[in-house]
Amino acid sequence: MMTKSSEHFPKKRLQASTVARLKVVRLSEMGVFLDAGTQNTNDDILLHKLQQTHPVQVGDEIDVFLYKDPKGRLTASMRVPKLREGQIARMRVINFSSDGAFLDAGAERGIFMPFSEMYGRPQVGELIWAKLYTDKSGRLAVTMKVEDSMRRASKSAQGLLKKGDFVTGWLYNITEQGAFIFTTERFIAHLPKEEVTNKLRLGMELKARVTFIRPDGRINVSLRPVKEKALEEDAQMLLAELQKGNGRLPYSDDTPPGKVKARFNISKGAFKRAIGHLLKQGLVCEKDGWLVLIEKKKDTADSAAN
Repeated sequence: MMTKSSEHFPKKRLQASTVARLKVVRLSEMGVFLDAGTQNTNDDILLHKLQQTHPVQVGDEIDVFLYKDPKGRLTASMRVPKLREGQIARMRVINFSSDGAFLDAGAERGIFMPFSEMYGRPQVGELIWAKLYTDKSGRLAVTMKVEDSMRRASKSAQGLLKKGDFVTGWLYNITEQGAFIFTTERFIAHLPKEEVTNKLRLGMELKARVTFIRPDGRINVSLRPVKEKALEEDAQMLLAELQKGNGRLPYSDDTPPGKVKARFNISKGAFKRAIGHLLKQGLVCEKDGWLVLIEKKKDTADSAAN
């Protein structure tokens, strides 16, 4: 999505964190100077040799990213953002300041993202979905509020996927109802909270199983294995928890779903299926609201030997 044309960046007053098309007006040993449009050569902006992506000559008009050098002077680089305003991309978090974070959008310097435009607190080095926009001061900025852009960029999964298929994508939003993933095929996938099996972070890559294809073309997905496999895994997990709890756990069929989810990270339905599985095997029993591990009886030979 690299652009060489300033038509993607509306003309703004010259300030840091903006892109402008400027004319090369003179050469110097350090590089070239660009016309700042003030009719005062003292305001001309340096484009250093190291900030040039290809040679330029006097009279050329080029797109540059403007930023402040260590002395606070406005300077230029030909490394402009790799996306247009309004576009979304996965960007890496570079660092933080007292007001927000800076993301790598392909420009000479990181693009600012205020705390008010974040979901949660991404960590330095993480890749997150973000959108390039112009803030009220006229400077380029980025936001994690990309839902509308995701909808416009997505496509319907109707006729392209079926229940049981797997998709891979990246988390771009987490809500009380679950999380949302934008897949490599540009499908929007909803991951209900009861289908989550591990702690989630925005930007993380996930492989999920399709559980439902909605009429609007979106999909519901799960991180849990299919029920048959999940049943055995959940049962083994409960046995392990019982063993750690000296054979007793204060949970039963009557335990509220929220308490089950908080303790075992599975749904109430999955919990009841796992208990039923263990009951049928004679490995546990329920007593006064507790799940109790049944000790295996020693066989006759062992008893005789003793």
